[in-house]
Amino acid sequence: MAELAFIPSVMPSANARSLPAGTCDTHCHIFGPFTQYPLDYPPDFPIPLAPLDSYQQMLALAGVQRGVLVQPSQQDCSVAIMLDALATSGGAIRGVAAARSDIPEPELEKLSDAGVVGLRFVEAPMPSGKPRPGAVGFDQIAYLASRMRALNWSINVWAKMPDLMRSMDQLLEPELPLVIEHMGMLDVNLGHEESGFQTLLALLREGRIWVKLSVSRCSMAAPDYADLRPFAEALIEANPDQIVWGSDWPFIRMQGKEPDVSHLLHLAQDWIADAVIEKKIFVDNAARLFRFNEVGNQ
Repeated sequence: MAELAFIPSVMPSANARSLPAGTCDTHCHIFGPFTQYPLDYPPDFPIPLAPLDSYQQMLALAGVQRGVLVQPSQQDCSVAIMLDALATSGGAIRGVAAARSDIPEPELEKLSDAGVVGLRFVEAPMPSGKPRPGAVGFDQIAYLASRMRALNWSINVWAKMPDLMRSMDQLLEPELPLVIEHMGMLDVNLGHEESGFQTLLALLREGRIWVKLSVSRCSMAAPDYADLRPFAEALIEANPDQIVWGSDWPFIRMQGKEPDVSHLLHLAQDWIADAVIEKKIFVDNAARLFRFNEVGNQ
């Protein structure tokens, strides 16, 4: 195996704007130190060195008080780094882990006690069509759904819009909170009326899904992502009670094109343009979905 290549994580500028108290970044990953937390599936591209202290510094610079750590496929189902972060967070961080059907019951209970509130499933095959190394596919959801229901966990999913739409009945069937990452990985080139995006809006209006407002995976039009604004505004209008915000720090596989988290927050504020809705999206919705002040590390 080739030696792991890594790069420094990119820190945001100090946020000069005020945010509602309890603002939460619902989508981040942490990596390293790699001698302590080796990757199960080292990628063939440089990975950001983003240990817990860097993550905490990032949140502080951005003016964010709460966070949700999401399991990246490079770590497979190894959650030691997440558990250590949760243990030192004082309840300010929640976790979305990864697991397969053979995970022992005591391990699930351990995760729940630590502050894990959901599992992540990724349907992102390699160009060859083979499953992505380390990714837990949608096929595992049915085997874990009843155990997730007992723990009051959410299903968190990453897939490109066509794969998401093809799998939507399967994803909704367990009737658990269903969190769609990265605005459904929509294709801005297909426009606002594209059938998948319209289906996403309909499900959101009905309160059947949650959507993460995170932009850097759906658009190359940094730093202002103007092409995504109509999509974001449509999602917010559809149901502001089911939208949460996430940065995607430390921006895996974006070397040299990493956005500024503080600027991403400013964009979201400009697009929301309503103080009441801003508090819902930054604070209240995340607190309800990811169960802050309910479980783990109080």
